[in-house]
Amino acid sequence: MSTATSHTPDSRVNADPQELAKFSELAHRWWDAESEFRPLHQINPLRLDWIDAQAAIAGKRVVDVGCGGGILAESMAKRGANVLGIDLADKPLKVAQLHAMEGCVANLQYRSVAAEALAAEQPGQFDVVTCMEMLEHVPEPASVIQACADMVKPGGWVFFSTLNRNVKSYLFAIVGAEYVLKLLPRGTHEYARFIQPAELTQWARNANLGPVAMKGLEYHPLTQRYWLSGDTSVNYMVACRKA
Repeated sequence: MSTATSHTPDSRVNADPQELAKFSELAHRWWDAESEFRPLHQINPLRLDWIDAQAAIAGKRVVDVGCGGGILAESMAKRGANVLGIDLADKPLKVAQLHAMEGCVANLQYRSVAAEALAAEQPGQFDVVTCMEMLEHVPEPASVIQACADMVKPGGWVFFSTLNRNVKSYLFAIVGAEYVLKLLPRGTHEYARFIQPAELTQWARNANLGPVAMKGLEYHPLTQRYWLSGDTSVNYMVACRKA
């Protein structure tokens, strides 16, 4: 496993410094399953299985865009994929690298590079691209979607997950998760940046990606259980294929 990083000097990079700082401050808690990142640990098996069922990732070249501390990237590598995790927040990347080294995880690399820069550097070089819980944190999500499309091979898979924008998602993802249940730190999400499925799928089509499947992710506060369903009103995932 390589832990080399390369930095993107482009000052026009599609990232919000406040968002990067927010996740960097919590980086040391990323792999604590009882920390603020508990929801990510709980949903990871669900999204991993769904991605694997669609794209059969073993032996595939995969890039995880906005990988953070590496929860999804590492689990995909353990499934046999050759994974590159990219992010622009350096502290979570260092946590991801250290955790992978401690676990002797093979087939896993991390880099500090923007999605757009990697797409320009390695167009059409990946079998699978994942971009999970990231689009709602960047200034221009359509630009990230285009970059993901540019990175994947024709016929390859691209997976996105984000939050729908409606009254229910505001009540569940912000009021409920951040203030009432305290599943997430306050300020984790900004409602105006939530993305409706119609918006995401239109951006995908504009980038020559064909949406082929969509799943909702639900949570029950009493049982503290997550499950996949057809309800995309709050959290949802979209699987696309490149034409």
